[in-house]
Amino acid sequence: MSERSKTPFSRAMVGITGGGLVSLLRTRTIIALILLLLMLVAGIQMARPGTVNLIWISNMMLFAAPLGIVAAGQTVVMLTGGIDLSVASVATASAYLMATHSGLGVAPAILYGLGVGFVVGLLNGIGVALLRVQPLVMTLGTGLMTEGMLVVYSQKKMAEAPRVPQFIEDLGAGKLLGGIPNDLIVWVPIAIILIFVLRRTGFGRLLYAIGDNSKACTLAGIRVWKILLVNYVTCGLLAAVAGLIIVGGTDSAELRLAEVYLLPSIAAVIIGGTSIFGGRGGYSGTIVGALILTVLNSILTLLDIPESVRQILYGAIILLLAAAYTRLTD
Repeated sequence: MSERSKTPFSRAMVGITGGGLVSLLRTRTIIALILLLLMLVAGIQMARPGTVNLIWISNMMLFAAPLGIVAAGQTVVMLTGGIDLSVASVATASAYLMATHSGLGVAPAILYGLGVGFVVGLLNGIGVALLRVQPLVMTLGTGLMTEGMLVVYSQKKMAEAPRVPQFIEDLGAGKLLGGIPNDLIVWVPIAIILIFVLRRTGFGRLLYAIGDNSKACTLAGIRVWKILLVNYVTCGLLAAVAGLIIVGGTDSAELRLAEVYLLPSIAAVIIGGTSIFGGRGGYSGTIVGALILTVLNSILTLLDIPESVRQILYGAIILLLAAAYTRLTD
């Protein structure tokens, strides 16, 4: 068949088979992530037929929501070239403070919890934006300070056992209509707002610009410190919200409650395509990244792999996924 006699459909098929699919995945990386997620789900179904059903999907969304919310804050920070290592400490402290003040009522207790995120986020923002402390050092320091203060506070509250309000318990573990996780009521609006802000607002464009070249933004008259301050406060508040959902799911305010969410929150952002150097990425990819990690954890649980081996495999697979995705996008 001559080139002239080929139909548009046949030329399109040749383009796909000749490398067009790779080009498509490079330009639409979210498609690559979704395909990877579907492959993992298919793998579970093949390994354990009948596992993937509506209940399983509901549970995956339930477990993915806290990670997705923590990773939302991590996304906006990493878009500016930063990182927040205090999110797990903030989530834990938020949950514990909320639980120890539950006697005041649900609303005041939640405000106490969110207050932790606001204060730590503000400290991070001041340190990074005004004092020019390296984000990794600043957030690691505030995270350790938060953990230490929480230990001291918990010792003073030994006589008062933390109690999770029923509202928070329903939010973190309950389901609507028997199948829709309640925590999606929090995660979905956050996702919609964040995606809209990043794609459609001047603030979102500034985040990308600062991540791409902070010095140029300063020379252009942009008050970079204000953007960074808002960024870290937002990240702190989102970590606090995630902490409330996590403690609602476990119904137990422990001092290491959210520790396991720190590295996965960073991994979800990286797998989702946000550059650790800033200026590239978005929350849509982070959402799929959080779902991928949740399904991956489900696979390791179904295989009944010992915890020590599971951590090794989990870390190795995350590295492979991140490396493969970076290779695809570069």
